[in-house]
Amino acid sequence: MSKLKILNLKGGDFMKALHMVAFTLLVVGGLNWGLVSLFNLNLVNVVVGAWPVVEKLVYVLVGVSAVYIAATHMSDCKMCAKK
Repeated sequence: MSKLKILNLKGGDFMKALHMVAFTLLVVGGLNWGLVSLFNLNLVNVVVGAWPVVEKLVYVLVGVSAVYIAATHMSDCKMCAKK
């Protein structure tokens, strides 16, 4: 049997996947806050509101993603990286 592709990621590939997931969660979180402030529409609540535990998990993952991106930004960003 073959393993899932995500389990076969090595070193840089895993870090790239982790970065993309964190970045996507940050975009979702930012869009959600924009919708809340402009239209009082909480998109996360609309999508997973029936499961409050899942909604809280999404918020926790967005927060963890923000910390991860903030901590690794200098080494990942081509504009900010030290030369």
